[in-house]
Amino acid sequence: MSSNITTLYYFHDPMCSWCWAFRPVWQRLLQHMPDTLRIEYVEGGLAADSEAPMPQDVQDYIQNTWRRIEKEVPGTDFNYDFWTECKPRRSTYPACRALIAADKLGHYEEMLMAIQEAYYLHAQNPSDEEVLVNLAVIEGMEEDNFRQLLHSRDTEIQLQEKLVLCREFGVNSFPTLILAKEGGNIQIPIDYHSHETILTGIKVFS
Repeated sequence: MSSNITTLYYFHDPMCSWCWAFRPVWQRLLQHMPDTLRIEYVEGGLAADSEAPMPQDVQDYIQNTWRRIEKEVPGTDFNYDFWTECKPRRSTYPACRALIAADKLGHYEEMLMAIQEAYYLHAQNPSDEEVLVNLAVIEGMEEDNFRQLLHSRDTEIQLQEKLVLCREFGVNSFPTLILAKEGGNIQIPIDYHSHETILTGIKVFS
């Protein structure tokens, strides 16, 4: 990293409910970022690949998290039909790979929004490949290209590199913002209600 470049790492997972709650503030924050700041998304991978049904206690925990978010971050919507219309699996790596594949095709932001809306608003399961492929096609990506990238060795390598980056930065929850510059790394506190407080913190340390 050159000495005159400051990077803001956004550690997240497309199936993280707190990241969904943070999305409106993040979008406003992006509109006001200093031009000198480089943004880098890091998919943290909340849960590894699994075909096993999600245990009931985990389902209960996540639903309770949704209810807590609805109280703490008013305006965040969840569709609880997901828990009866889908077969939940504790597996977010496929959605993370889908973002990496979409990024190669120039559709990162669109795919992130599509995955989150499919999961939280439309009761679709982004742990399922066909859901991800359908979303990619809707967002303008060619199906065969997307599938190939989704399963490519390079995509898997990139995902593993991102997981390593999470460990190197000591990230253990999402979303997390870390400002990396010459001289050290600074974690920027998350504010789910205002982009201005986050922006102030970024400007102070960048």
